[in-house]
Amino acid sequence: MILDIGLTNATAGEVVLAHVGNPRNDEPLKTSREVCEIREEDRDLFSRLILKPFRSLARYRFDHHSSLDKNETFACARAIFSGESSFLEKGCELAQRLYAKSSHPNIKSGDLCIARVSNAIVDKQPVEALCILKSETVEPFLSISSDEGDLRITTEHGINPDKIDKGCLILNADEANGYHVLTFDRAGAQSRFWLREFLGVRLFTDDSLLTTQVADLAVSFLQGEDSPVTGEGGAVAEKTMAANRAMNFFENRDHFSMQEFEEEVLRRDPAMMARFRKHRERFEEEQGHTLADDFGITPKELERVKKKVGGIMKFDTGVEVRLLPDFQESALERGFDETRGMGYLKVFFNSKES
Repeated sequence: MILDIGLTNATAGEVVLAHVGNPRNDEPLKTSREVCEIREEDRDLFSRLILKPFRSLARYRFDHHSSLDKNETFACARAIFSGESSFLEKGCELAQRLYAKSSHPNIKSGDLCIARVSNAIVDKQPVEALCILKSETVEPFLSISSDEGDLRITTEHGINPDKIDKGCLILNADEANGYHVLTFDRAGAQSRFWLREFLGVRLFTDDSLLTTQVADLAVSFLQGEDSPVTGEGGAVAEKTMAANRAMNFFENRDHFSMQEFEEEVLRRDPAMMARFRKHRERFEEEQGHTLADDFGITPKELERVKKKVGGIMKFDTGVEVRLLPDFQESALERGFDETRGMGYLKVFFNSKES
């Protein structure tokens, strides 16, 4: 099921702030004494800045090995949504929970922002949301201001919204199954600390997500360093054709079968299949979840992956040929010119140069 999530008109008005240190380094936790109210004239800009990172992210759900009620972050969010506890109380409790999980030596101290968000859209219905952001980096910037009729320039330090390190957006929908949670970690792979220890979430693996991840995995394998295709020059064209073969496999089916994929795309080649399985294992370890071998294919998700198909053929004469996703093998012909003692590439086409 593809979930329709809209944040265009979502607005944040109340914020609980904290500075979360690392207890191992004897760094303290500082929390708000009162809720910070965002000024009316600043709300639209503030909302856009804090919600910008949550476009097109995979969905998670709160989880717990024994009972969902025992997930403390879930319980805090539910208490805020239900109004049974004050926003300040539960916001500070979330900060305390994060502080308690921040004792690993690699975890940096940072500023925490917990914002109540209204008018987020889930399947065409307005819902409340809770936005949690952690910024571990403070950047310098210049500020020009007016002072007694003259202009002054000063240096200040602040948070760059484009470089917020960690964040999650908890949408007040489907409470019984752990809400819908969007989350990110700029460190690269989603860290165990943020996902599992603080949030306690698991990936919601629907057909839409599986289509994107497995198709992307296939393309990255066939075009990347793990590709079974080797050699100079022609390797780019061969890798592109192999990636096209994978995309054709997805586009011509309603259902994905790993067995059929290995037979048709990987050509039942034992060495190729073994390399792909290792490539898949690394991906699953990084993402913290196992990919299904069978699922329904959602065609809409394939468009994004297909844009990654292609490559650039580079030659030592300063010429480059770019191959696009719809590249056809018959469009190129390679050869060797005995007179010049050089290889050549011939390009065939039907229409004039655009």
